[in-house]
Amino acid sequence: MEKVIYIDLKGIITKDELHELLKKELSLPYYYGGNLDSLYDMLTEFGEGWNLIFYNVSDIRNEMPDYYERLKKTAVSAMSDCDDLRIRFYV
Repeated sequence: MEKVIYIDLKGIITKDELHELLKKELSLPYYYGGNLDSLYDMLTEFGEGWNLIFYNVSDIRNEMPDYYERLKKTAVSAMSDCDDLRIRFYV
């Protein structure tokens, strides 16, 4: 069964803010490492059936463009390795 999760990134401008939000919104375990490698691990381990919709991405995209692109690449990699995981990004 699909689980749709909306994640509002408005006002998120640091890596720490992003990973704290992800830990909370995705109910990630205490051992979540708070980085993109750890996010990939969590998505491929727990993400089956998830439909993640990131919206209001302008702040993070403008403040941390390189990290935002790495986040999107991590999402693409996780989707290719997890059969039933969907991730989308919207302004």
